[in-house]
Amino acid sequence: MQKLLASFALATLIAAPAWAAPQTVVLAVSKMTCAACPITVKTALSRVPGVTAVSVSLEKKQARVVFDDAQTTVAALTRATTDAGYPSTAVKAAAK
Repeated sequence: MQKLLASFALATLIAAPAWAAPQTVVLAVSKMTCAACPITVKTALSRVPGVTAVSVSLEKKQARVVFDDAQTTVAALTRATTDAGYPSTAVKAAAK
């Protein structure tokens, strides 16, 4: 019985990444005011493990982030921008 449980646990750990789905979130980043701000925000978000794509618009004051939901969360993304000096909030999240 223990071998069966151990085998199941191992199979679950190996298959867990297959359950992860890429997610896309749009963050409102209201304190961006100059051309350097989007660069800073993009760099901060790109450094979060699990982030696969980032685009930042100064005009819209938004960042669009594609990430692996098995490796990170929206809260970690907003924390990254806040730590960089640009607080953000999620305005839209959808499966990609």
